[in-house]
Amino acid sequence: MAEQRIENEIIVGLDIGTSKIAAIVGRKNEFGKIEILGTGKAESVGVSRGVVANIEKTVASIRQAVAEAENKSGVNIKSVHVGIAGQHIKSLQHRGMITRNDTNSEISQKDIDLLVDDMYKLAMPPGEEIIDVIPQEFIIDNEQGIREPIGMSGIRLEANCHIITGLITAANNIKKCVDKANLSPVDVILEPLASAEAVLTEEEKEAGVVLVDIGGGTTDIAIFQDKIIRHTAVIPFGGNAITDDIKEGCSIIRNQAELLKIKFGSALASQMKDNEIVSIPGLRGREPKEISVKNLASIIQARAEEIIEQVYYEIKSSGFERKLIAGLVITGGGAQLKHIIQLFEYITGMDARIGFPNEHLAKSPDEVKSPMYATGVGLVIKGFQELGARKLAGEHKPSGKAPKHKGGWFKDIFANTRDMFTDDSSDKEI
Repeated sequence: MAEQRIENEIIVGLDIGTSKIAAIVGRKNEFGKIEILGTGKAESVGVSRGVVANIEKTVASIRQAVAEAENKSGVNIKSVHVGIAGQHIKSLQHRGMITRNDTNSEISQKDIDLLVDDMYKLAMPPGEEIIDVIPQEFIIDNEQGIREPIGMSGIRLEANCHIITGLITAANNIKKCVDKANLSPVDVILEPLASAEAVLTEEEKEAGVVLVDIGGGTTDIAIFQDKIIRHTAVIPFGGNAITDDIKEGCSIIRNQAELLKIKFGSALASQMKDNEIVSIPGLRGREPKEISVKNLASIIQARAEEIIEQVYYEIKSSGFERKLIAGLVITGGGAQLKHIIQLFEYITGMDARIGFPNEHLAKSPDEVKSPMYATGVGLVIKGFQELGARKLAGEHKPSGKAPKHKGGWFKDIFANTRDMFTDDSSDKEI
């Protein structure tokens, strides 16, 4: 029966990015594969570097994206899985421990939930909160390296956890925008983890891989090794920084700079011809401006190198530089820049490939095949993973997360989730 319910469930991912806001509607077919039913996209004018800077403009963009997704999919959207990013996001490692009273019974999901819930009580600097706690591996009575503790016996249960923190105000502003758009947030998911689900394979996660999601305002990093998330980071530069450099360097308006980057841009100046010129129309009857494609590539390369150097610094800081056999997977809108893979490989000395978000999907519209939709598709995939875990545990709330921000906005999220599962409305309404 649970399988049937999951099959008919519809999940909506809402990616509130710096350059665009995307709503993606997905469902599982009878074979357990995810199909994308429709997408909606709106220009994001109220978000700066992954953080909401203007509530009203962001709400208007969310409504526009959701309305478009509703028209294309035929689904009445009420609930969404929201992505969170921005330069305020940080991560840390911490080991938690509980002592079990009942030594005769097996370790259950309830024990793991108690351990994870305890992590949310960690003292944070003023203004910060814990967004997510991800258990990496468990230790039972000093026996290390256990991935699946459920069903085992033991008294002392410990876990090495990857803890993601962020600013309370940034999270509250996202909540406010979603609320004002008349939507209910079911869950808040770190965007690089969502992108990882969309573009990485299990083999890559086991071998060791770096996901680099180059967005408009930020570049998100997630490092996996032995199927465990080892490191996450957010760099406060992305594709918009490159566009701004072109605007300043070529003395043109921003829209022209963006078009130049998309149509003629390259991350390697050495690959461009010296005599290739692009003519840009002048403003209000002024003379057209001629721009060398090689000079354009030089401007782009300088900023791209800065971003890649910071990515490489995070890789070295993680301590896993020599254990990443699968190299780099580049996704996000910035992955569409010509020769970006070659520049990554040259600076880091690691293999790299472009990550396309349709690799794990049964069926998807053509636009979803672009790397810029990796986060949105990943939010849908993560939504189904959470849903499956909840069904398995027989609960109506995401396991391990209820105590988070008691009385705060996460409490509202779980109330909404509970209502969603007790609502007998049609499958076409989410």
